[in-house]
Amino acid sequence: MKNKLKKKILITGGAGFIGSLLATRLVFLGHEVTVVDKFLYKKNSLDHLIIAVNNLEEAEQNYQKILGINPSWRGHHKEWGTSNSLFNLENTYLELLAATGDGVGAQLVKNKIINDGEGLMGIVLGTDDLEAVRNKLIALGYSLPSQSNGEGINTNNNSKRSWINQFLPIELTRGLFSFIIQHKEGHLPEAMKFSDNAVKKLDHVVIKTNDADSFIEIYNKIFKIRLALDKFIETWKRRILFFKLNKTIIEVIEEKDKNETPEDKLGGLAWEVEDIVKKRDELVASGIDISEIKKGVKENTLVMTVKCHTHSVPTLFIQHV
Repeated sequence: MKNKLKKKILITGGAGFIGSLLATRLVFLGHEVTVVDKFLYKKNSLDHLIIAVNNLEEAEQNYQKILGINPSWRGHHKEWGTSNSLFNLENTYLELLAATGDGVGAQLVKNKIINDGEGLMGIVLGTDDLEAVRNKLIALGYSLPSQSNGEGINTNNNSKRSWINQFLPIELTRGLFSFIIQHKEGHLPEAMKFSDNAVKKLDHVVIKTNDADSFIEIYNKIFKIRLALDKFIETWKRRILFFKLNKTIIEVIEEKDKNETPEDKLGGLAWEVEDIVKKRDELVASGIDISEIKKGVKENTLVMTVKCHTHSVPTLFIQHV
């Protein structure tokens, strides 16, 4: 609709029910609308993913080959008894985590490896206002432990980063090692590429659940992550959910079982590349066993599977064509 009296309008609380309706109507009438609200999570809300490994140096070398980038950070957490290597991507970062001392973190890594072996250990959500998130969860009736402060020191140059963690109750984590983080000081440097076929971003992370409906209640209704797809895939005989956030997807696959308690497990990772043929040639040349390229389940995609060097993380490369 043409509006000769077009105005610039600011709506506070525009993410709420009434505010969103008002914004839609004003845009329809031809006005220029800006929405301001205090969203639960920042744009980059899938903060990072954690892989538990035995030998940090070996794992770092392997993921340098796989991703085609150098780690942006090599650090240690004295109070947690762990050391890590961080690979920074466009939409999230990957943390390789090893037990190198004594502490709660070291015990978590050791227990994970003893019980399940190396592999995906955790998924971490990010926020710019952890106190607001904490208050909301308490208001919803969840009992939360106290927040914990963390600090990392980059062993390359002694630079520091600090953050606050909010660990979550079992009703929300449902078997996953998952928490919410707010970064306070310092920053993660951009990754240095040594390959023309370097991975730029995470395409999706897979989570397996035995109860898709209750998963939606938590991730969509409480965490406010957008549910972009809820569909039964005939070829898989599975119900699939897609949650979209910071240019990536949490892909949830429902696998019903006899367990009445809702339970979630981390599945695997899919990395996006621009030229999957060149990426395959590069990986084969570096000694990595990889499948042939084939059409993906999703239309207009090509995929291939990494068969080694992933430290037991099911890993896929995908190209959107």
